[in-house]
Amino acid sequence: MLVFEGLLPLIAPQAWRETFKRMIDLKDGQLRFIGLMSLAAGLLLMLISK
Repeated sequence: MLVFEGLLPLIAPQAWRETFKRMIDLKDGQLRFIGLMSLAAGLLLMLISK
């Protein structure tokens, strides 16, 4: 997981910064939805890779 998280700051640090700046402006509900979708995508990938 950390390998994937480290790729964007390594490859495109400016885009990584901009993404986090935009996330600050999101409402709590929007951040929760993003978290839910990330969690669902991770679970789906785990199920597919078995």
